[in-house]
Amino acid sequence: MGSQTGQLFRLSTFGESHGGAVGVVLDGCPPRLEISEALIQAELDRRKPGQSRFTTPRQEEDRVEIVSGVFEGRTLGTPIAMIVRNEDARPDAYEDMKEKFRPSHADYTYEAKYGIRNWQGGGRASARETIGRVAAGAIARKLLHERCGAEVVAWVKQVHDVEAKVDALAVGQARVDESLVRCPDRAASAEMEARIDAARERGDSLGGVVECVARGVPPGLGEPVFDKLEADLARALMSLPASKGFEIGSGFGGTRLTGIEHNDPFVPGEDGKPHTTSNHSGGVQGGISNGEPILVRVAFKPTATIRLPQDTVDRQNRAVTLAAGGRHDPCVLPRAVPMVEAMVCLVLADHWLRQRALAG
Repeated sequence: MGSQTGQLFRLSTFGESHGGAVGVVLDGCPPRLEISEALIQAELDRRKPGQSRFTTPRQEEDRVEIVSGVFEGRTLGTPIAMIVRNEDARPDAYEDMKEKFRPSHADYTYEAKYGIRNWQGGGRASARETIGRVAAGAIARKLLHERCGAEVVAWVKQVHDVEAKVDALAVGQARVDESLVRCPDRAASAEMEARIDAARERGDSLGGVVECVARGVPPGLGEPVFDKLEADLARALMSLPASKGFEIGSGFGGTRLTGIEHNDPFVPGEDGKPHTTSNHSGGVQGGISNGEPILVRVAFKPTATIRLPQDTVDRQNRAVTLAAGGRHDPCVLPRAVPMVEAMVCLVLADHWLRQRALAG
């Protein structure tokens, strides 16, 4: 059950990092939505490895195949199955990790839970599992854009201690993708590149923060009390590999404000709906969208698998040293951007369908 998410717009991902293929089954997509492999491929190309020196050198084209649920370029309303075959798997590169547990990775915990694990590149814990999410997210993005005019854009806000200054109301995907590290602040982007290069050269890694805005989301999305919109966004985004923290709106920074400073005053909107003069709430109040831009941030830890020697233990609980092989991102942030966008789109699409069902 842990590989499924969503209530009406529901997906289930499958596959391991070095298995035959990875993919997704998406159920609940409305019929007659125009979908093509090219549309989905565009998002997968933003996620795939080998894009630059800042990503793993693993060479995968990540070519998507739609095997059900679409006919003559339109969704049928039936389950949509999509598959991407693994082509550049090198399980022998992980032979040394067969008996050793990588620090801060899922090796020990998977074995503790199941009594067995796929040690070839991390198995299900690998970021390669997110291919299915990004593929389904492309369909969710199309649905949101066509049916309610919503737009979702993410970018790298911070790498290590380098923080970008970005106008969340104006930034677009094209501007983000012009940067190798997917940071639209050019000065910050250059410094981030230098920091990642230095970490890669010494066999280390860096973490950071991805920020994401959803503009044009209608008010009324979200279901109190346990399915609050920000709660579902947090659940979705914290399910991404290497994610370690979530904020919405003012986040933890809001604790340094007083009530009068933090409250978002309402004013009459020209569209006949109330609007706020500030957005400390991040577009969600009482667990329900209020029509303002939804602004979230996700913290990602440094990549756990690095080339530097580390102390660990083996399966017999003996102290050993591990210098990890394999191919890994020195910083997950650039490729995490389309993953964050996908998860936000999936949650919003699910809640949009739930609100439509409630409204009749």
